[in-house]
Order: sequence, then structure tokens, then C-alpha cells
Amino acid sequence: MTDPGGPPSDLVSRLGLADDARAVILNADDYGMCRAANRAISELLLAGHLDSATVMVPCGWAPDALAFAAAHPVAVGVHLVLGRDWTRFRWPGAAGGGAGGGGRGGYFPRDVRAVEQKARAEDVAAELAAQLDAALAAGVDVSHLDNHMGSVYGLETGRSFLPQVFELAARHGLPFRLPRTTDGMLLPPGDFQPLLDEATAAAAALGVVLVDRQSAHPFELAGEGTDDAEAYEDVRDGFLDLLRRVPAGVTEIYLHPMLDDDELGDVADYAAPKRGCGARLRGAPAGASGPAGPPSPPRPRAPRPTTCPC
Repeated sequence: MTDPGGPPSDLVSRLGLADDARAVILNADDYGMCRAANRAISELLLAGHLDSATVMVPCGWAPDALAFAAAHPVAVGVHLVLGRDWTRFRWPGAAGGGAGGGGRGGYFPRDVRAVEQKARAEDVAAELAAQLDAALAAGVDVSHLDNHMGSVYGLETGRSFLPQVFELAARHGLPFRLPRTTDGMLLPPGDFQPLLDEATAAAAALGVVLVDRQSAHPFELAGEGTDDAEAYEDVRDGFLDLLRRVPAGVTEIYLHPMLDDDELGDVADYAAPKRGCGARLRGAPAGASGPAGPPSPPRPRAPRPTTCPC
């Protein structure tokens, strides 16, 4: 079993960095979910404040995000989707059918447990492939894959769709965002290290590159809707603390930067202010309210994941 606090893999040296390097990849999830996401993430990518982003291909604003990625020298991957976050804002699958577990009207369900319990493996494989194929057909030089809501990990029932993901990633020579250790992860109660050990071995057998660790802010804004709600300065300080605590190896920190505007407020049931904070952390684009956050401390920058030798 992997020691959650143990040494990293040899990925930093394979990236051409020193063995004790503390390499960070900053990725913006949920690109293409809505216009508020695209306005923030596109400018942050162009400014070099993010290393990469991943597109939710089934969402309505994905074509805009994919067109931007195809036209600019930025690292953009696919945020593989089998579920959805919100009650008012829904999206169907790219391949049709019940890949997400048979949500009403062909839309993905909100409940990850439903995905794990009801989705057929062959439908999931077809859906994930359709999402990647759509990004490639749009002219995007896809950099990597990751997953929305952890819907392929098997965290709810133990039934994962990682075999389908790894097969897809191996077929296209793409890394997948899955850490080797639970250290730093936001997880429900339970011991998930055995699951990661098994997944790491399966990925290695197929030559799929994984990061050493992943980390993120809590999704929700603490105390949202109360007088004790987190202020931007609290979120900023927490982000800087994440950076300071990064150990040796390759760590991916994922954010959800969006403009906290009327559109986001209409589609998101909660956490819209937290997503607005995510945009300010890395330098808000024109039109965002409030000053940009301070620059983060210097950090080793990992090259695009696809440059890793497998």
C-alpha cells in the first residue's frame, strides 16, 4: 500500500526537473460550463495565470471554449462529464443514451451514486469517447483528461469507471488527473488509498501518466449566506497556504474561476461567490468586480503534461 505521505514518483525527473522539485500545475475546471466561466478562464489562460483548463464538452458554452483553445497556444484538456452540479442548469450527454445513469429527459443526474449504480459500462465508454472526439474534431490539441464531480472514481459505491477512462487515455496517449495518494484530497469519510493503489497500478500497466498529488479549495464558500461567510481575503490566504504546503513531486491544484455575475447566479445553486474568488486569485479579467489578488509565490512550472515520457 502507498504511504499517503510517502515519496513522490519519478515524474518530476521525467519532466526534466530536479528530483526534489515542488512542481505545481494550476488547472481551471469547468471551462465551457457557461459564459461566466469562459470569460474568466480564457483571459487567465492568455495571461499565463493558469497552466491549463479542462472543458465540459456537453455544456452549451463548450463550443466557444473549444474554439478559443483551438485558436490559441494554451493547454486545454477534457473534463469528462457523467453528472451535473445544479438543479436549474442541466446538460445532456454528447453521445445520447443513459451514460450518466438515466437522468430525466436524457440529462445527466445530480447524484453521483446514481451514476455508479445505474450507468452501463459500455454507455460510459461511448460517452467519454464522444466527449474527447468532439474536442479533437474542434481542432483542440487536447493536453489531458480529468473528471467532473469524481463520477468515475467509485467513491460512493465502489463501482468505478476508471478502466474505461484509462483505456481512452491510453488509446490517445493522454495523462489523466488522478493522484497516487489521498494526501491533500477532498474526500468523503473512508479509506480510499487502496482504491488509488489499484488504480495507479492499472494506469501504469497502460502507460497512463498520473500526477503525484492533487489538491483544491473546498467547493463551497464557508458560511455562505450568513454574516460569517468567508471573505475573499480568507479564500486568498487559504490558496497561498495550499501553495506553501506543496511537497516534492508534481501536484495539481484545481480551481473553478468564473465571473460572479448575474448569469452565474442564475445557474449555480450555491458557491457562485467562491468561483468569483477563484477568478480574482489569479488576476480578474476586465469587467470582474474587485481588485485582483496578489501574485502567488514563485513555483516550478511543469511543462504540458503531454510532454511527459511514458
